[in-house]
Amino acid sequence: MATASADHILIVDDDPDICTLVSRFFEKNGFRVSVVPDGKGLWNMLDQASVDLIVLDLMLPDEDGLVLCRNLRATSDLPVIILSARGEDVDRIIGLEMGADDYLPKPFHPRELLARVRSVLRRTRSTMQPEKTARTHNSNEENIAYHFAGWRLDVPTRQLYTPQEEKVFLSGSEFALLRIFLNYPNQVLTREQLLEYSASKESETYDRTIDMQVSRLRRRLREDSRTPELIKTVRGLGYVLSARVEKVGDHT
Repeated sequence: MATASADHILIVDDDPDICTLVSRFFEKNGFRVSVVPDGKGLWNMLDQASVDLIVLDLMLPDEDGLVLCRNLRATSDLPVIILSARGEDVDRIIGLEMGADDYLPKPFHPRELLARVRSVLRRTRSTMQPEKTARTHNSNEENIAYHFAGWRLDVPTRQLYTPQEEKVFLSGSEFALLRIFLNYPNQVLTREQLLEYSASKESETYDRTIDMQVSRLRRRLREDSRTPELIKTVRGLGYVLSARVEKVGDHT
């Protein structure tokens, strides 16, 4: 039975049978569940209540789920798992590129969705811990700002600024990943190291999560994915932040 402190899952799907099945199963497993049938219901719910994770169907009556996912990711770091009867690889890749944290084709077993929800929540929360992800050892680190290639990352506010001083939204996982790169500039970091430093490694199933997060971070940094200048791919090894980094306010 769910308690008031239980994780709140929002299901956005217009199929009443799926919503009933999933909500009952999740409630039996200790989650609070809300159900809305469309994008309008999604935004209304987010205005009214705190949500921990969104399960989002792609085929909605009023708005395409991919568009909703993209708009969510532009304004929030809430984890999103996409459901879709379209199980082709191209749809899965597009969904992940739009910012989804996972993708599950229909039909599915509620137990598999439950496992994915728990896994995404664990992974998301671990990457939201800056003291873990940055491997800091001094409280002064929390008062610093990183300057690199004209960009600035302010740690206390978690705000990224362009060379033109425009604010750029970063999700929790994007902030964590960028801070890892900024703490190890001009060093090749393997996917294994990035997973270890972010304290988010779970299984081989999610090893490619880093590639997805790097792709998103490059977009935030306005990089051309074909010829990135800041976060470069080192074939067969991993990634490297190719920039001089200055820590302002670091007195260690």
